[in-house]
Amino acid sequence: MDLIFFDLDGTLLNGESEISPFTKETLVLLRQKNIAYTVATGRTMLSAKDILKGHEFELPQAYNNGVTIWDPRTQKLTLEHLLSSTDISAIVELASLQGITPFVHAIDDRHYFIYHAAPRHQVEKELINTRYCHVKAKIFPIEALPANAQVTNISMIGAADAIEPIWQELKKNSSLVAYSGLAIEGNQYRWMDILHYAASKGSAVTSIKKQLGATNIVCFGDSDNDLSMFELADESYAPESGKVNLKEAASAVIRPNYEDGVAHFLRERFSL
Repeated sequence: MDLIFFDLDGTLLNGESEISPFTKETLVLLRQKNIAYTVATGRTMLSAKDILKGHEFELPQAYNNGVTIWDPRTQKLTLEHLLSSTDISAIVELASLQGITPFVHAIDDRHYFIYHAAPRHQVEKELINTRYCHVKAKIFPIEALPANAQVTNISMIGAADAIEPIWQELKKNSSLVAYSGLAIEGNQYRWMDILHYAASKGSAVTSIKKQLGATNIVCFGDSDNDLSMFELADESYAPESGKVNLKEAASAVIRPNYEDGVAHFLRERFSL
């Protein structure tokens, strides 16, 4: 059984962060050939919901870089490697020292929560007003964060010279893993996502593979958080637009995401 895992941003999605009509048609062709596919993304379920709607992603899906696994058929939610209160305090303090507002993401019985301090920069305010206020998450001040909150990850955005020292300091913390890159809000900004060190797409892929009895794992990804699933995949492919280290680790490099690279490759690979 072939089982395909798609990263979303920079991989399956086009330059407008959407599933293009050509890619949509390709997913239909995969279903017609009974080729199984799902997602393994750094996004939360909430932020991916509208993107995946109508594209019949019916198999177990990995979100938050593997912290969250959702099975739409059984409506079962599995959470692994949540952040501890000690980790949360350390991250929030580091961000505060650099004048950055951390966004603490939590989940409880399929309800989503975002806790944050008052935004200090315009880019943070825009993030709240353009993204967070339009998703079905309950937004609270960080002081309201419960001691027993199930925190999946902490994200932040800011000027590169403010995010970089936080990232470097977090590298020294063996209980955490941080991913960072250029923000879509502009090249002068960087985003960062922080998780428990044991959280990874690779662990989620292994779990879903076992659950479904898959024998051949095919992965597509473009960034550092995809390395863990590349390492265990039977086949791994990175778009030309991906990071250099991903392209070096991949079985092959395909067209960039903004040229529907994944869809073009799938049509050739599986004779769709």
